[in-house]
Amino acid sequence: MRKAITFILLLLSAAFASAQMADPVHASSQLKTDGSAIGEIVFSLKIDAGWHVYSSNLGSDGPIQASFHATKMEGAEPVGGLTHRGNEISKYDNVFGMRLRYFENSVQFVQKVKFTKPDYKIDAYLEYGACNDQSCMPPQQVSLVKAGKSPAVDVKAAKEEQKKETAAGEKIQETSVDSTVSATLIPAVASTDTSKTAVAGNLWKPVIKELRAFDGTPTDGNGSLFYIFFMGFLGGLLALFTPCVWPIIPMTVSFFLKRSKNRAKGLRDAVTYGISIIVIFLTLGLLVTSLYDPHKLNELATSAAFNIFFFLMLVVFALSFFGWFELRLPASWGNKVDSKASATTGLLSIFLMALTLVLVSFSCTAPIVGLLLVEAATSGNLIGPAIGMFGFAFALALPFTLFAIFPSWLKQAPKSGSWMNTIKVVLGFIELAFALKFLSVADLAYGWHILDREVFLSLWIVIFGLLGLYLIGKLKFQSDMVGGENKPMPVLCIMLGLCSLAFSVYMVPGLWGAPCKAVSAFAPPISTQDFNLSTHEVRATYTSYEVGMAEAARQGKPAFIDFTGFGCVNCRKMEAAVWTDPSVADILTKDYVLISLFVDDKTPLAAPIEIMENGQKRTLRTIGDKWSYLQRSKFGANTQPFYVPVDNDGNPLAGSFSYKEDVPAFLAFLNKGLQNYKKR
Repeated sequence: MRKAITFILLLLSAAFASAQMADPVHASSQLKTDGSAIGEIVFSLKIDAGWHVYSSNLGSDGPIQASFHATKMEGAEPVGGLTHRGNEISKYDNVFGMRLRYFENSVQFVQKVKFTKPDYKIDAYLEYGACNDQSCMPPQQVSLVKAGKSPAVDVKAAKEEQKKETAAGEKIQETSVDSTVSATLIPAVASTDTSKTAVAGNLWKPVIKELRAFDGTPTDGNGSLFYIFFMGFLGGLLALFTPCVWPIIPMTVSFFLKRSKNRAKGLRDAVTYGISIIVIFLTLGLLVTSLYDPHKLNELATSAAFNIFFFLMLVVFALSFFGWFELRLPASWGNKVDSKASATTGLLSIFLMALTLVLVSFSCTAPIVGLLLVEAATSGNLIGPAIGMFGFAFALALPFTLFAIFPSWLKQAPKSGSWMNTIKVVLGFIELAFALKFLSVADLAYGWHILDREVFLSLWIVIFGLLGLYLIGKLKFQSDMVGGENKPMPVLCIMLGLCSLAFSVYMVPGLWGAPCKAVSAFAPPISTQDFNLSTHEVRATYTSYEVGMAEAARQGKPAFIDFTGFGCVNCRKMEAAVWTDPSVADILTKDYVLISLFVDDKTPLAAPIEIMENGQKRTLRTIGDKWSYLQRSKFGANTQPFYVPVDNDGNPLAGSFSYKEDVPAFLAFLNKGLQNYKKR
């Protein structure tokens, strides 16, 4: 047992040891020829699990698309556009409001070229964008530099081309240096203004060690294994207090204690029973992990067909919880397993008893297990489904062990009664609310517009309003009237009912455009709402690092650096869900100088800039390239969104913050930066 616990802890620690610098795409390039005058430049990309690379020709309003660029081509010319080889996935994206195409696992982008001279020189590159569910990479490049003898050339055409070039003369392009790049960034460039050079040098000085001293290695709250385990554990507790499971606990524990001649053996049998439950559900999680890549499950979970199926399934489960009908597995399954358990002895008998419990409790546990598996699989963690099922089974198995250790607790445990039916009905309302979330995804994918934001919120207002009325005793189901009981609801139910009614009232302003941040993760985007009175948004005044830093120094304020992207989905989510909070907006606009640096800004620099990075020569061609290099070289990160407050010399004040829709945490982060700035 100790070894098993140690192994699980090692898995958890390994999963959390993620670095800021991501390298999810491994690229290579080659020039393929077959002896003809036509060749192919092939860019091969191997993509890590959980990441995807966007396809070509997506349009300017979409994310970073794959595109071919020729810096220099002599003796060769492109033929046609960029094509791809691989399994292209197409799905509707809620944030961009368009259907996007991308690749997972691997892809090849191919650009055909025609050789026009006996000798050729090719200097070209592919630019592409990569994202996962939490962050996006800045525009990435893979280059091809090749020179040699052409395999086959039309000699007559080559001579004509040579005559044209000779007549036109060779154009000489003067190389200029972007004035905003410091001598520290480009050592070969001398500056005549030493004061400006010194300031720029401080601004670009790497602060990776200082940043890590503040916050160490960041973790993603949504995808953390502790979060998945907690959600699984909570699901197990909910399943525990249902009519399918709770009545079995005292009978099972009593059986183990009575069948054994001594209490120690009964205790071992009960513990083994609990471990067997964990093994069964953990095996289910591992099976899902082995059959499907987590990102494949995420793609499945966001497809229209799957969401329609899941919507219908949850509605059926909700109606079952409301008492309309009973969902059961074939009785013969449980009977066969139970008879096998009675006919065998030892550990196998106990394991089969645990399997009987799993089969018998199907009607109560299946909806919770299904939700947990989908949520865990779409988290992006490789062992997410297994960890989620471990948390679920641990909560489910815990009372069997505890009551076996402390048998006297059984007398104090609440008896089976109508309260278990109340839990089932409440779960039915929750299942119905979650069902609308999945239907919303399908509605957006097909463009039906039957479940826009105001319709979705209206239905949730009704659902949680009815839940509140049920909990305070004003709404009854047929299953509540069994035995003619009509007792008043307990105080706890009434308090929860008032909370549900208050939640319904909270959502009402959303019908007119209020953010309703508590439901923003479930409701359709506010862009689908026809009537919207809210126009508040926070935008940076400065999109240049040097200009913004100079203004911050002039005003005597700290700067808040926002590394973002036009195609960054989670950047927009943070701006909509966190930045619009009045307290956050007030600090960002009044106490900081907000600087947004777009790493996918395609505006060309005054001239390409060559830098040395990791021992390799690289060319910065656009403003986005420059800001991306700043993020990597100065802060040691390359994913967006990425926020860091700095003083007037470019030193970090409060570590970094990434994608996490947590307003209190973001406020604490901002205030910490302000406090440290005042101390300095």
